[in-house]
Amino acid sequence: MGARRATRPSLGSRARGLDLGLGRLVPRGSRTLALLVLLTLGIGVAIWQIPHDMPLTPLMVPLVLGNLMLGPRQLPWFVVFVLLVLAVVIPFQDPITTRIAISVVVLFTLGFLVLVSSFRRSQLGVGGLQGEQMFVDLRDRILRQGGIPDLPPGWLAESELRSAGGTLFAGDFVVASRLGDRLDVVVVDVSGKGEGASTRALLLSGAFGGLLGALRPAEFLEAANTFLLRQDWDEGFATAIHLSLDVSTGAYELRSAGHPPAALREAGSGRWRTVETEGPVLGLIDGAQYDAISGVMRRGDAMLLYTDGMVETPTRDIGLGIDRMLGQAERLLRGEFEGGATRLIEALGSRHDDRALLLVHRR
Repeated sequence: MGARRATRPSLGSRARGLDLGLGRLVPRGSRTLALLVLLTLGIGVAIWQIPHDMPLTPLMVPLVLGNLMLGPRQLPWFVVFVLLVLAVVIPFQDPITTRIAISVVVLFTLGFLVLVSSFRRSQLGVGGLQGEQMFVDLRDRILRQGGIPDLPPGWLAESELRSAGGTLFAGDFVVASRLGDRLDVVVVDVSGKGEGASTRALLLSGAFGGLLGALRPAEFLEAANTFLLRQDWDEGFATAIHLSLDVSTGAYELRSAGHPPAALREAGSGRWRTVETEGPVLGLIDGAQYDAISGVMRRGDAMLLYTDGMVETPTRDIGLGIDRMLGQAERLLRGEFEGGATRLIEALGSRHDDRALLLVHRR
């Protein structure tokens, strides 16, 4: 029997072995810190060896990188280490000129600011880039949850959001759910502006999305009102309008919680009109009731649900704003509803207020 040929380890096996050996030497969670320490030491040695040609300012690089990449537990110690390296190499700067003194002051000031930011981040427990990524991931998941589900070929539904600051975080949002032939969509306007309204909207959109898929249409606004009351926020109210639509028959129910009225286009007349619905604002009255307005969307009909940022400005009454919106809808949606939500939201509303718009059309 011939000698068995020795098999050479594969590239993947060698890589795994190298990674395992590196993991024993430097834990995975500390590799970034180790690389930044080596970078800082390299810069410090260069300043020490060639003090006349190497300025102190390159030490800003590891400070900035550490602020972006390290967690709140590692970052304070790393800042102290960088400042210690700075203190060690300063005596080698001979003579100490005004430019060097300014560089030292700037570096210590930057280190102090990074330390302050690390103490703030310790409340969250993650580093700069990691914390931002978590927030972006949360936003993306909630936006996907609020996306319009796939509808039968005879229906078109589009939603658009615009924030006052031009970001993807806004106090207005849309959530939707489809169960069989029933499509439920809610357009919500959270009280307040800026970061406060945006963070409340993120929380509420997740909660409302869960309630929408779990409850009967008649129960949703009552449950949402109870949820808001339990939050006990200082500015914890919101307006909402809820459309429950049977995509097989076109029958719908509309319920409103202090929200601007829906707009309906009837194909027979070709004109837009408002559908008035009444109900108290969410988060103010315990045990509030929300009555429904029923109707049927026939072929060619369309409906708009929107927030007050679409129709109200500091210089214009909401009634005049609704009339203007209906006129623009008559002009911009004539014969072509595809992309209509985008066209309308770009043409209407205040750029200083959050705006949300939902367009539903039965082809």
